[in-house]
Amino acid sequence: MLVSRNAQLITGFQPLKSGLAGFLWLFLTFCVVGGEAPAPAPSPVKAPPVEARVVVASAEGALESFTPQPEIVRGLVRSGLLKLTGKPDERAAWLSLVSTQDIIGIKVLTAPGRYSGTRKEVVAGIIEGLRDAGIAPGNIVIWDRYLVDLQLGGYADLASRYGVRMEGSVAAGWDEKTFYESSILGKPVFGDLEFDKKGDAVGRNSFMSKLVSGRLTKLISVAPMLNHNTVGVSGHLCSLALGSVDNTLRFENEAVRMAVAVPEIYNMPQLADRLVLAVTDALLCQYQGESRTLLHYSAVLNELRFSHDPVALDTLSVQELERQRELANVPSKKEKLEVYTNAQLLELGIADPKKIKIERVGIR
Repeated sequence: MLVSRNAQLITGFQPLKSGLAGFLWLFLTFCVVGGEAPAPAPSPVKAPPVEARVVVASAEGALESFTPQPEIVRGLVRSGLLKLTGKPDERAAWLSLVSTQDIIGIKVLTAPGRYSGTRKEVVAGIIEGLRDAGIAPGNIVIWDRYLVDLQLGGYADLASRYGVRMEGSVAAGWDEKTFYESSILGKPVFGDLEFDKKGDAVGRNSFMSKLVSGRLTKLISVAPMLNHNTVGVSGHLCSLALGSVDNTLRFENEAVRMAVAVPEIYNMPQLADRLVLAVTDALLCQYQGESRTLLHYSAVLNELRFSHDPVALDTLSVQELERQRELANVPSKKEKLEVYTNAQLLELGIADPKKIKIERVGIR
């Protein structure tokens, strides 16, 4: 069942009584708690967002022969971030999102390969900005589910060049105390915490990686504009949710299960409360293929899209993917997109395109 995050209020506060009864109540409370004043009322909870902002930064030639041009991409990162934050310079922009004490995890999607997954030049632009803002390289972690995918995507060289860390959530191990529970029973596979364990409760929990639960303090998601056959786009919600926990095969092949599990996993405080920036790598829009590189089913957009709202970014990506399919006379996918409407019900972001404000900035 989907429950609003804003419904999770602390209860038990009693209204103040008036007159003599109020005086006696205060006096007795003072005595019982040893001289401490009664606890104040809980702070008001923020109202859910009514609209989302998305900044689209674009430049001709950012992608040439399917190869990102580093200097142009760096300019896109800078201009998009400044527009989104409204700060006068890049250092101030980054420090409005993170502090020099944070351990910042840059979540990428590398399984589709270096041409269709998150492009390392975009991540390089982010790392350079963080470095110039005074973030120590050791406090920056490029991560994905599997180390081998990161290595095949060229991220080992990138990590070495900038002196940052590269880690896989599976290799970091699983946190037995932090998990997502579901009635859908799974069969843990090799690498999952409960692999080869027996018992009625085995397979009901998806345990969070220790990398995410215990080490990273802020998250930046960089996801490609790549179609997903079940939920429309291999975007921020899926990348973060399925990349952070084990025992995910029980959800991944059914739209109905994904529509519930993905938003609820992302809703865990270790993810939703720590995400400070989402960047959609829309240099290339691949509208067919999912985990495979099919560049003949792609369109060059030369864009990076920035927002604090990953739901809005994924919603726009689904729209753009469908638009490109129409332009190419490729049959519509007609995806079941409840994953994003459910995320909106959980107040994780905006899934209504009419409530997404798009601001554009270009560079020369």
